[in-house]
Amino acid sequence: MTKKGSIFKTISSYLGDHPTGILAWLWVTTMPFIGSAVFAVNYDFLEQYSLSSGVDYIIYTLIGAMIMGLALLPTTLIALASGFYFGWVSLPFLILGYSLASVIGYGIGKFINMELTEQVFKKNPKFHAEVEARKEKEGSLVFFVRISPVVPFSISNFLFASMNVSLAKVLIFGIPGMLTRTVIAFTAGVLASSYLAAKQSMNSPLQWGIGLALLIIGGIGIYGYVRKRKK
Repeated sequence: MTKKGSIFKTISSYLGDHPTGILAWLWVTTMPFIGSAVFAVNYDFLEQYSLSSGVDYIIYTLIGAMIMGLALLPTTLIALASGFYFGWVSLPFLILGYSLASVIGYGIGKFINMELTEQVFKKNPKFHAEVEARKEKEGSLVFFVRISPVVPFSISNFLFASMNVSLAKVLIFGIPGMLTRTVIAFTAGVLASSYLAAKQSMNSPLQWGIGLALLIIGGIGIYGYVRKRKK
């Protein structure tokens, strides 16, 4: 069995020699919370915008993709605001923005963490073998990580890139996994009488119940990926 300590030692050693890696992981971990705090007191600027032409939808999609891909705001918050300010017509473009954001976040993670992955696999061949043995289950891992409310979108992009999960699988299985939380948040925004009411509705008992259900589903799916196969 692979010693976990050796893997952590490899990661610590790598990050010690690559401060950019530390900054990148700190960014995707903390920036969505900072962005949320800033947006909480400046959200009303969106009232002056509307989606009325093809150019508007393209700009909306690209800006959303950059914001999510660079981990400037949580994806659920963007879905909530989009539902309230732009309505159902923006939903397909939000999903397209998710797809582009996945490419952006995955690409950055791949660029930053490529050497880390190689070092971990080189120094821990048993761990590498375990990851390779689960290649056929990567799609389910992506789906259940995306559906879980615990793993943020930006962190999961880095995680998939570090594990060498193919970008195609991240898109094919990841977008369906995100749809549940996206549609729930988006619908809350569409039905709300104000943006603040939309945010408050996300803390209702029903929303907590849905979140718990998704957490359990995601946890079971992730466990199914990491559990050891019987010999």
